[in-house]
Amino acid sequence: MSLRKGKLQSQYTIVDHLLMHARVSAEPLPQDAPVVILVHGVVISSRYMIPTAELLAPDYRVYAPDFPGYGESDKPDYMLNLVELAEALRKWMDAIGIEEATMLGNSFGCQIIVEFALRYPERIQRAVLQGPTIDRHARNFPAQLLRFLINAPREDSSQTPIQIYDYWLAGLPRIVHTIQMALSDPIEEKLTYLNVPTLVVRGTKDPVVPQKWAEEVVNLLPKGQLAVIPGAAHTINYSAPLELVRVTRAFLEATEPHLKHKEKMNESTLD
Repeated sequence: MSLRKGKLQSQYTIVDHLLMHARVSAEPLPQDAPVVILVHGVVISSRYMIPTAELLAPDYRVYAPDFPGYGESDKPDYMLNLVELAEALRKWMDAIGIEEATMLGNSFGCQIIVEFALRYPERIQRAVLQGPTIDRHARNFPAQLLRFLINAPREDSSQTPIQIYDYWLAGLPRIVHTIQMALSDPIEEKLTYLNVPTLVVRGTKDPVVPQKWAEEVVNLLPKGQLAVIPGAAHTINYSAPLELVRVTRAFLEATEPHLKHKEKMNESTLD
């Protein structure tokens, strides 16, 4: 069984005098269709979220924003910290009229989601943390660099030019700032406050998020569960989107059962 792909389109929104870009589903869906916001990782933009967004688009109102400073969004002279990134997400949601949503993030995007949920718990319905960083047992740059270098050849090679282009758009000072921001965030101290159904997803070949750390994250979450995808590396949203969407859909249907009925009525979503 395979899922069909939906179309995406670019959307630009002014938030605090800055133009924020997002890739959004172009499918004609009912206004009450569930909203899923995809949150990109460190330095990279929503560009690498496209494979997952396209598979979710036929049944969900999908939004994949570029945060200020990254991707196709404006690049302010100042660099946003983690709290400001969470606030930018909230203001962007206000600007486009999203009251609440399920959020799916990869890597550092999971840290943004957790910070967002800590500050705006009424705006998040469910969370999918795919490859949540930073493993508290290796919270230093040399260890993380080694893990990412080990992970690189395990990813789809077509992701490399996307990363290079997004790093070039962000610029070296913002790259350094973002990495430092990720490393200094003690996510484990916040997880107990993420009081919504949460799915943690890791790949068996992900050296950045070892099984021990993924299990620790789940145990800290009030409503956490773990899905492990065989053979997948760190950026499952790009390299193995079909598998990620399968576990995400199952999670959404289980936590909001009426979605299962609504999606089954749309037989065209399945080949």
